[in-house]
Order: sequence, then C-alpha cells, then structure tokens
Amino acid sequence: MKDKLFIALQYIIPQRALSRMAGWLAETSISWIKNPFTNWFVQQYGVNMSEAEIEDPTAYASFNDFFTRALKEGARPIDAANNSIVSPADGAISQLGDIKNGRIFQAKGQDFSLTELLGGNLDIAKPFMGGKFATVYLSPKDYHRVHMPLAGKLKCMVHVPGDLFSVNNTTAENVPRLFARNERTVCIFDTDIGPMAIVLVGAMVVASIETVWAGQTSPLKREIKTTHYPQNDKIELKKGEEMGRFKLGSTAVVVFAKDVMDWDDGYTAGTAAIMGQTLGQIK
Repeated sequence: MKDKLFIALQYIIPQRALSRMAGWLAETSISWIKNPFTNWFVQQYGVNMSEAEIEDPTAYASFNDFFTRALKEGARPIDAANNSIVSPADGAISQLGDIKNGRIFQAKGQDFSLTELLGGNLDIAKPFMGGKFATVYLSPKDYHRVHMPLAGKLKCMVHVPGDLFSVNNTTAENVPRLFARNERTVCIFDTDIGPMAIVLVGAMVVASIETVWAGQTSPLKREIKTTHYPQNDKIELKKGEEMGRFKLGSTAVVVFAKDVMDWDDGYTAGTAAIMGQTLGQIK
C-alpha cells in the first residue's frame, strides 16, 4: 500500500517546482541554511568524508559543491589493464546485461526502448542494437562525479527533456520506461572497440546535469537538442577521467555495441560498484 501511494504521488506532485526549490536550497551560500542541512545530510546518509579532498562538510561554498565534492588523490584507483572497462561511478548495479530486440531490462515486468533512451534517433541507436548495457544507480551517500569506463572521443551529445520521477527500486519496478522518460543527457563516444554511450539520467530534485566540456546541459527550450563534435573540435577523455556530474544525483547507463565486450560475472542487480574498478572486459 505504501509503495502504491508513493508511485501515485510521483504522477501528481509538481516535479519541476520541487526540483527548482531543491535547486535553490542546494545552491545557496547562506551559512545558517547550508551548514545545518549539509551536516544533517552527512549524518542521515552516512557520507564518508574521510575520502573527500575537503573533509569538513561546512567548508564548501554550497550544498551542491559538497555534493559534487572531489575525492583525495588515489581514493579511486583506475584499473590499468588494457582490456578492462571500469565502472563510471560509485553506486549499485541496478541492472546489466544484453540489449534484446532493441529493449533494455529495467526491473521485473519493466523494460524500455534503447532508441527512446538515446533520444529517439534510430541512426544513433542502431550501432548499439544487440549490444550490452549496465545501469548504475548513485545513492545520496555516493561520490557523484561520473567518469569514463573506457577512453573515447566525443562524437555527439543529446539533451532529452522529460519527466523527473524519483529513481529507486520502487520506481524502477512500477514506473514504465523510467529511464527513457526522465530528463537525460546522452553522450556518444568513439572508442577502440566502437561506439559507447553514457546516459546521465536525471530525477526528482536533481538540480542539473553537467558535463566537463559543456557545463550544465539543460537547454532553455524544452526540446531535444543535439550537439555534434567534429574532428576539428576534438574532446578526448582517458579511461577513468571525469566526464560529468550530478547535482543531487541519479543514474548512469552505459551502452556498448554487439560482440565487443562482456560484463564481469561478479556483477548482478544490487551489486555495489566502485568507480575505477573493473566492470567488464574487452573481447
């Protein structure tokens, strides 16, 4: 009954108004607002500040600065094996596996279209048909920067406006097409094993999604926006290098083409993921 009420509220509450309010709270530098809230957050969610570059939660200019905090050098070593594909983020595996009939598994009884996830452009989606996907959920306590699973050159970025449902196990099991209906930023890279997509999926109270090359990605107009990056405007990132971040967090979906890689057998739904550790291997 509790889950049904929670899902019903997701459809009727003003998602964007709540997100704007949360965005203001997250950006304010007023110390008597941000400091108690940040301290409460650290205690409530058990955030490990000992690995943060700045350990004092109140030393950050805003809650968002704390939330997107940098870690100490060496806190997340990147697996150096030539054939390894590393986790893009700290969090937990929501799902991972094969893309079957152009659809991605979300949860029991739920799946969604690969093409819709990537912004509705079949030309972008076609190279990934029959490939592999992994969905990594970032919880409130996690480090919220997203890094490259594999070295790549940016080909295009697609911002897809959408809903802002909460993202958790309950919504994954009960909200159809959750990751393909929430607002998201799709980043397509060329790699040594072919195309790679990293999709940063927003959620309720997520103030913004940022990439290292474009900053905040939300456009002024509520329409799909595609930006291409030609040869003379190269953006190349190494394996393990930061590519984006969530302000108030959500989910990263990584997609590869068919027959180029395999996920590590040690990962299943619910398994913890640590940025930089091996998530899969190149064939």
